[in-house]
Amino acid sequence: MAKLLDGKALGLRIREKIKTRIQALPTHPGLGVILVGNDEASHLYVSLKRLACEEAGILFELFLYPSETPEEDLITKVEELNKRTDIHGILVQLPLPTQSADTVIAAINPLKDVDGFHPENLERLRTGKPCISSAVALGVVRLIREAVGEESFPNKALIVSSPLFAEPLKLLLESENVAVNVVQAEDRDLETHTREADLLIVAEGIPKLITGNMVKPGAIVIDVGTTRTDSGLSGDVDFESVEPIAGALTPVPGGVGPMTVAMLLVNILKAYILQKIDKT
Repeated sequence: MAKLLDGKALGLRIREKIKTRIQALPTHPGLGVILVGNDEASHLYVSLKRLACEEAGILFELFLYPSETPEEDLITKVEELNKRTDIHGILVQLPLPTQSADTVIAAINPLKDVDGFHPENLERLRTGKPCISSAVALGVVRLIREAVGEESFPNKALIVSSPLFAEPLKLLLESENVAVNVVQAEDRDLETHTREADLLIVAEGIPKLITGNMVKPGAIVIDVGTTRTDSGLSGDVDFESVEPIAGALTPVPGGVGPMTVAMLLVNILKAYILQKIDKT
């Protein structure tokens, strides 16, 4: 049976460390969140981030907009938050209803981009320079480290996701000397690719896309997908059929989700410190 990677417990330990570090700061970090539309999942995620920030001592401000808000209005708010010295992190909750996420995110000061999606942060990550990395990608890497312990990362990884999601994670894994391939769910050779992977990461939002016969025995399987179904939350991995095959596996819920929130707090603290350094 697979080793279960408890993201909830690990995330709570990280959050306690961040809380202790923030208590020692002369001022509190601040996060500004832009939330557009009425998507139920997005509102849930933002409420979880608000709770985590408040528990850690991070000031939290939420800016709500209707679905039809012009892109220019969102950029104006981003530019306003860029100038505020009490806001150290800016987060645009994705997906946006119709507005271009790339355009809005590109308006964020890279030092305040706590989601790690700004092109400058991706380029700095690509070239091995200090930067703020994707909170999701950082959470996934921490879970993999939990699985391997003191050993090296697996040699061969497959990420099943969009290229946009995969890019920061691919770069982080390559820094650990992992050979990474990226495919999407519609790839006609998907099963061939998945069965060859020592490390399988899935983030497509397609419930039970990956079944036990698609997994290499002993592989580490990280399930990033979360979809609300009639029977509750479902991941992209069919847990029942994959658990007997995999060497390690993240549950849904309780795996990547809590780690993403924890690593967001890490990024906010890092942004605060980088901005203080930048002013000296």
